[in-house]
Amino acid sequence: MFDFAVFGSLFLTLFVIMDPPGITPIFLALTSGRPAKVQRRMAWQAVCVAFGVIAVFGICGQQILDYLHVSVPALMIAGGLLLLLIALDLLTGKNDEPKQTKDVNVALVPLGMPLLAGPGAIVSVILAVQKADGVSGQVSVWLAIIAMHLVLWTAMRYSLVIIRVIKDGGVVLVTRLAGMMLSAIAVQQIINGVLQVIHAA
Repeated sequence: MFDFAVFGSLFLTLFVIMDPPGITPIFLALTSGRPAKVQRRMAWQAVCVAFGVIAVFGICGQQILDYLHVSVPALMIAGGLLLLLIALDLLTGKNDEPKQTKDVNVALVPLGMPLLAGPGAIVSVILAVQKADGVSGQVSVWLAIIAMHLVLWTAMRYSLVIIRVIKDGGVVLVTRLAGMMLSAIAVQQIINGVLQVIHAA
């Protein structure tokens, strides 16, 4: 009832794409000045929004794409290009952190969507659900998704402690490493999308 290979593959992919260490300083910037109780609530809200979006696309993502007349390869290429832009920003340190807004719940936008539940994560989940064989594969996919969101919640919930442990230099190092890995995943995703278009032609 459990496939470790499927679980590990999707979990690692989502970990690199959703980047819990990299989201930590952004979460702190967006929630700065708020009481600790409010920060904890916003961490939970952001994870719930991200999980909701991922779950919807995991369950009926293909039907949504069919209704919009968007193919999976097209979404893969578009998601890969967007991920590449994000990766380049992470590598160069030029990413503009979204500004804190008192009138908008930043836990919903931009934290929950699109920073956490972005195109890369959505495409990865759609493909993982489609490729999962049998009940064990599906169970492994959804356990990986749940585990990833628990890691995200933990990272944001204890972000102040994490920052004190790894310091600013550690955050920069992890962000650069995530950017490098994310750029490789983005390029591979674009290549896979183009190859699927060629094979379908």
